[in-house]
Amino acid sequence: MKTNINTLILLIIIQLPFAGLWAQNNNEMQFQSTATKLMLPNLNVLIDSALVHNGMLNYRKLEINSKESNLVAKKQLWTRNFGIRADTGYGTFNNFSSTSGDNSTVNLSSSTQQLNYNVGVYLKIPVFDIINRKSDIKQAKAELEQAKNLVKSLEDEIRELVIRYYEDLLLKQNLLELRASNLGNAKANMEMVEKEFKNGLIPISEYVRISDMTARITAEFEQAKSEFIISKKILENITGITIN
Repeated sequence: MKTNINTLILLIIIQLPFAGLWAQNNNEMQFQSTATKLMLPNLNVLIDSALVHNGMLNYRKLEINSKESNLVAKKQLWTRNFGIRADTGYGTFNNFSSTSGDNSTVNLSSSTQQLNYNVGVYLKIPVFDIINRKSDIKQAKAELEQAKNLVKSLEDEIRELVIRYYEDLLLKQNLLELRASNLGNAKANMEMVEKEFKNGLIPISEYVRISDMTARITAEFEQAKSEFIISKKILENITGITIN
């Protein structure tokens, strides 16, 4: 009976490290399935959101509106040389007249209150405006096309940037999952090595080697996690969309 009890105790002691290893691996698997699995929106949705969210692009689009208004103003500039003028005046007016006869001159004067008005149409033809109108319109059109091309170029850059960081985030996510798996295996192995070292089954040099390897894998995991978080934050900042 005493031998059976000792055997049972020994079996329990042997099973304890494996229970700890299972718990550790289970935690790593939970991290992989929850912390790194993102619900990424469709790439086109991210691109469209980035185009709307980008401040510089919105500024360039406002420049297009300004250039369009300037072109319209250049085309209508000739109308400043054409117009209608009207003048009115009300008050007391003195009228003088003289009549000459054979031997005498008769001078007459009168004072009346009346309303005077006149309406007229005028057209000026400045030679300078005529010569430079075509050149001004051509320049305004060129400035408008430049603004449109700049907007298109900026849109292409934004699309490329979103695609690049989208793919970078997917890569960082896969690498983080790989590092998490390696870390789980390394910690499980380290626990086994610690147990064997305490029991005198392996030399201290092997224990130190496994410890250094585990520390290196842990550092690689932390580095991968940091890069994953940075990539996620950058993509969120570009698109204005929170990624969960």
